[in-house]
Amino acid sequence: MPEAPAPLTVWPLVGIGEIIPGADLVDEIVAAAAGALQDGDILVVTSKIVSKAEGRYRDAADRDAAIAEESVRIVAENKAGTVRIVESRLGIVAAAAGVDASNTPDGLILLLPEDPDASARALAAGIRERTGATVGVIVSDTLGRAWREGQTDSAIGAAGVVVIEDLRGATDASGRPLAVTLPCVADELAGAADLVKRKSSGMPVAVVRGRGDLVGDLDLPGARSIVRPAERDLFGEGTREAYARGHADGLAQAGG
Repeated sequence: MPEAPAPLTVWPLVGIGEIIPGADLVDEIVAAAAGALQDGDILVVTSKIVSKAEGRYRDAADRDAAIAEESVRIVAENKAGTVRIVESRLGIVAAAAGVDASNTPDGLILLLPEDPDASARALAAGIRERTGATVGVIVSDTLGRAWREGQTDSAIGAAGVVVIEDLRGATDASGRPLAVTLPCVADELAGAADLVKRKSSGMPVAVVRGRGDLVGDLDLPGARSIVRPAERDLFGEGTREAYARGHADGLAQAGG
């Protein structure tokens, strides 16, 4: 019989207060961990507190302008124009480029971190130095999924942790070779952490223990590497957008 894997333990850090611009997140996280961090632990940090520490606020009245600045193209929108899915400058496809007003002061909105992978590296490096524990860090945000209702947390930044586990060449439980199996473990960890952080608990950081095999050097590929390149994206446009482009291309060819 194969040896059972180590159990996976996930718990939130309690005691992290409201984060203000310029706050030292390393300090906040290390204090909340109270000496409990070990080699191989993975910290999942809600992107909102990273954005708050980085001062990524804008006036709520500037929401449309902020979304436009954070976007590189419209992927899809509903007929009323009230829901717009865009590709952000970070490569993330999400509603409103991740610009959010929840859990922010009145009259303000919050943008995603400037560079979530860089933010994760700074946190991981600082926590490793402060605690002596070799940890990984994932910066997470809530994203929707095509074809499925609801949302789940996903990795938008990562450092010191494998984000995609390459199982190609291994075999399944029946001995069959795995040809295309590439679990996005960073997203799976972000989703697991969200189960204990929840959305309104005031606990924006969770620790995952039991996957130390995924923790490594700080120069491992970050979450930006999860974004599928355009040339391999079969779903790069919404239905209406694809139809409109095809119709326009057909008219152009007919006119030529």
